[in-house]
Amino acid sequence: MPSVGSAIRAALLTPDPRAKVMAAREVARAWRLGRLGFSFEIAMPDQPAWPDQPELLHPAKMPRRGGGSAHGRIALWHALAHIEFVAIDLALDMAGRFGAQMCREFTTDFLAVAADEAMHFALLDRKLRALGSHYGALPAHGGLWEAAAETAHDVMARLAIVPMVLEARGLDVTPATLNKLQSPDHANGADDNGVKILQRILDDEIRHVGIGTKHFIAQCERAGEIPQKRWKSLVAEHFRGALKPPFNDSARLAAGLSRDFYSTIAPLTDSRITP
Repeated sequence: MPSVGSAIRAALLTPDPRAKVMAAREVARAWRLGRLGFSFEIAMPDQPAWPDQPELLHPAKMPRRGGGSAHGRIALWHALAHIEFVAIDLALDMAGRFGAQMCREFTTDFLAVAADEAMHFALLDRKLRALGSHYGALPAHGGLWEAAAETAHDVMARLAIVPMVLEARGLDVTPATLNKLQSPDHANGADDNGVKILQRILDDEIRHVGIGTKHFIAQCERAGEIPQKRWKSLVAEHFRGALKPPFNDSARLAAGLSRDFYSTIAPLTDSRITP
């Protein structure tokens, strides 16, 4: 029986976006059906394989989106597609890199997350094509994998930063985008199809943050640590940005991420920013 570790590695090293979507979904399906052994005998790559396009730029060099113009709409959906594309690899790497030291449930959970992210990317790629564009047509944020590299040595740090900071931030910002797409003042009227896509992603991301929070708290309890205190320490050490309100408190709470985790974190992360 092939191992789940080797299947995950193969998916991570698949560069073509559509092929990576299929590979991620197939790994999750094969694992769910008991066709992969619980073995991680092969190391995960330091970085996944990605296509030649999009061009990856430093965040400061990313072009500004053009508001409600046709190009601006494409830029929005392209940026979201890139986030979800990298999220496939983040979830696969979580399962493949840390599955051996964690429980089988951990592997099951994060392979399910990878399958969700693959579906999200497919929806966004289809949206781009409906607008006459495609993934890779525009430059993309080049720093999204940095959190994985920063936390490759420690499952607690990875859980603290990826689901509980980066994905949780998605819970904060998505409702504002939804409101814009629902507005009749939005260019060409309300985007009902776009609203459905983003609402599906938001609902799934609440569950994803919840999965990360669940495993983080369980690890803290096993170690006799206070989850909120441990999380703040790891964020201060490994997160290179700032956590600032407004926070989507209701969505975060639905994911198990209560305000006592993050209500006092902004000054701590602000102190790490260099001019």
